[in-house]
Amino acid sequence: MNLAKAWAAQMDDYVIGLTWSPDGRSLAAASAAGPIGVYDGVTGAKLHELSGHSDGTNAVAFAPAAIGVAGPGSGPLLASGGQDGFVRFWDALGGKQSAEVNAGHGAWVENLQWKPTATDSNSQNPNLKMLAAAAGRKLLFLNPEGSIIHAFKDAPKTLSALAWHPGGGAIAAASFDRVVILDADDFRVQREFAYSGAIETLTWSPDGRWLVAGAQNNAVHLWIPEEDQEFHMSGYETKVRELSFSSDSRWLATGGSRDACVWDCTGAGPEGREPVALPHSTRVSAVAFQHTRDLLATAAIDGEVGFWRLTDGETRVAAVKLTAPPSSLAWSPDDNLLAIGSQKGGVLALRVAN
Repeated sequence: MNLAKAWAAQMDDYVIGLTWSPDGRSLAAASAAGPIGVYDGVTGAKLHELSGHSDGTNAVAFAPAAIGVAGPGSGPLLASGGQDGFVRFWDALGGKQSAEVNAGHGAWVENLQWKPTATDSNSQNPNLKMLAAAAGRKLLFLNPEGSIIHAFKDAPKTLSALAWHPGGGAIAAASFDRVVILDADDFRVQREFAYSGAIETLTWSPDGRWLVAGAQNNAVHLWIPEEDQEFHMSGYETKVRELSFSSDSRWLATGGSRDACVWDCTGAGPEGREPVALPHSTRVSAVAFQHTRDLLATAAIDGEVGFWRLTDGETRVAAVKLTAPPSSLAWSPDDNLLAIGSQKGGVLALRVAN
């Protein structure tokens, strides 16, 4: 496997989020200070610097291709959430804000998730084109024009994570002591799972079988909602904030230690099995499987980024060493580029050839 630097850019603060446009032609990077840089995905040329959020940007997410653009003649639609409590919608290529919603009313907007199944750009059904936004104890469904489709009753505790089911029919929301699965059409609770600890992050397996939580109590918890089963893996060195599934739903990569642990989720699942340990010298800060291929990227706070294939066990096929701790990883839609954000504001795009 060959790695080559495609381009690099520099922001003025910690890179808190990266998101590729659906066509891969642009990359948006959010800095903790607030501004959002929009870069040409091929050359790295800076197309725009969006103002973002004056008190700090927390999350950025490009809308799926079927949702379309910010308006006639505009570029792909980008959503951002910040510490000012607002969700803002941007024409990323035009460099202009198209709408905004005061979602938090004082609470930070920390989680944004576009519904994954907006397949008909001409549909008039608002439930096909919506963004879920969590701010404090509030969960809102918003449409691309910036109006509220539905506001849920406030959760008992602050919402810490969101994850759409890959089929788009439901969304999972986590707070301190529970995970709730909510129907995306009638907005009712489908299922509720108690959990004795704070949840940091959520993800679904691509086949929709597994719902996985990374927790503050140094553990990973898994549910099979359709079978009312759950599993627990503890013993991590730190809280677990890093989760990523392989495209075939077999492998679950997790952080929370100096080694990235990869669990086999086939059959009865990972409980009772030994994970594959992918070694790093320092704590893992990000993990990301490719969208459709079999490569896993892992990053550690000493700047090392490793590339692994799990087909034959622990197999590192390449590695690079950066000068700053990586904060985020994002594969381009075609899996040919890996964007890496750093704690010191760096944005690096690596070209990956299998």
